[in-house]
Amino acid sequence: MNPSQKIALSGLEEVNVPGPLFLKAALSECDDPLKAIETFQVENGILLPSLRPMLPLLDLHGVRRLDFHTSVLEELRDKLIAHINELGAKEGRQRDLKLKELLVKSFPVVRVKALRPVVMCILRNTPHIEDKYLRILVRDRELYQDTDTEVKRQIWRDNQSLFGDEVSPLLSQYIREKEHILFDHLNLNNLFFTPTPKVRRQGEVVQKLAHMIGNSVKLYDMVLQFLRTLFLRTRNVHYCTLRAELLMALHDLEVQDIISVDPCHKFTWCLDACIREKNVDMKRSRELQGFLDNIKRGQEQVLGDLSMTLCDPYAINFLATSAIKILQHLINNEGMPRENLILVLLLRMLALGLSAWVMIDSQDFKEPKLDSQVVTKFLPALMSLMVDDQVRHLHSKLPPDERESAITTIEHSGPAPDAVEAYIQENAVASILAMYYTLHTARQKDRVGILRVMAILASCKDDRAYEDPFLHSLIALIIPMSEEFANEDFCTGLFDEFLFAGLTRDNVTRHMLKLLWYIHQKLPQARLMTLMKALQPTAQHHESVHKLYENLQKRVGTLTQEPPAEPMETDFDSPLKSVPTPGPHYVS
Repeated sequence: MNPSQKIALSGLEEVNVPGPLFLKAALSECDDPLKAIETFQVENGILLPSLRPMLPLLDLHGVRRLDFHTSVLEELRDKLIAHINELGAKEGRQRDLKLKELLVKSFPVVRVKALRPVVMCILRNTPHIEDKYLRILVRDRELYQDTDTEVKRQIWRDNQSLFGDEVSPLLSQYIREKEHILFDHLNLNNLFFTPTPKVRRQGEVVQKLAHMIGNSVKLYDMVLQFLRTLFLRTRNVHYCTLRAELLMALHDLEVQDIISVDPCHKFTWCLDACIREKNVDMKRSRELQGFLDNIKRGQEQVLGDLSMTLCDPYAINFLATSAIKILQHLINNEGMPRENLILVLLLRMLALGLSAWVMIDSQDFKEPKLDSQVVTKFLPALMSLMVDDQVRHLHSKLPPDERESAITTIEHSGPAPDAVEAYIQENAVASILAMYYTLHTARQKDRVGILRVMAILASCKDDRAYEDPFLHSLIALIIPMSEEFANEDFCTGLFDEFLFAGLTRDNVTRHMLKLLWYIHQKLPQARLMTLMKALQPTAQHHESVHKLYENLQKRVGTLTQEPPAEPMETDFDSPLKSVPTPGPHYVS
């Protein structure tokens, strides 16, 4: 593009206003350039006869003509924008016709920065912008960057790749924020499950995504497709959390165009209320069960999104914690698990959530059948373990002369029932319940109870006991028990029988380093040296693991002889690469 073409792009000539091209021609074709400039100023200045005698007075005060005209332009521009916004707030065909007329007259000057806000204001208030304008905005990067989100929505609806480019950094930021909480070793008060659902969905990423979507069902559907695809590609359950939080953020904003057509809305809303209140009463349980039982033929794909909602770690945490509470209630009241309808529903929802990845990957949208033996055999075995721990706890509070014999105490301190270990090896629901009972014993600071169940956790199906939300919670509960680490049996149970079995996973190393950060002073020197050697990161570990290890070395004062391996380069490319165009939508 040559200079004359660049000048012509101002667009002023298209609206019959002499612009740079006119001035250039006037100067190049005249005999007296100063006279030509003066003529241009007179013809194109503010055409108010009463104003012209005042201009010399401004000159005397040292006010440049440019500054004066600029201030007048800004004042008129602000008043015009305010008027356009008032017009846009109205309804009806007359408003649309007036905005269309204004857009036709003003759009040619969109590249004039001083006038661009007026054009953008008209576009922002225009419900349906013609494609010819949208194409110009997309082609010019500067114009696109200056375009309001309300206008970009109309561009994104037919440009998934461009929308993906906008969404991708937000999704990456969301995952980083979740992982920062899970791995943060400096703030023990920043616990993953502490924030309420309402607080979580007020987060920056969720609010930005909700604003980007507006009331567009098509954009909402695209985001859901991104989340499903990324969940399949990475198995990262935080995408499931974002799916639920985004829907509830739109619920808070009362975006009826979307929440009225998302078949998961009422289920997610009901579950959200249960999580907020930390309770499932009979009324809510009937509502949740009704949603699951009334999925119509031909709408089975809805189970895919429902399973993602239930795969959200916050949902898993609520369901499992509630189930443990009900088991304790049944023990105290001599009840049977199979007779408690709310407990059976919680297990059913757990089974659906834990099968989310397989269901979406296989596109076989059938609710997994809850193994009846989990209720009839596993839960009684787990309850017997819980009774042992309760009895032993009561024994410890009795005066020495009233305690039962040592033989009885040993019976309540032996290995977990064989049925518990057998079922957690084969069943994901059983694994989750065993893991959450471990957290319960840790809250009680029951060292024997922790060791009994810890001895079998490495057997959990699909290595579920090594998932970040669980390890984060377990480490946070064990750190206050630092005095126990002076005892070899506690170190053997926690490290040798459980954590070492998961050391092939990068995340387990990070959680162990966090634990050592706080309890290393209580460890025997030999055990500490063994752990430091075992935790030394390799080239496959993330750079953050290397940094944490180095800082821990300085903290404990143990410098290993061999330097740590170079960290592997991490690919920070967009996680939305190769995301397919949404197929059959779950949202109609």
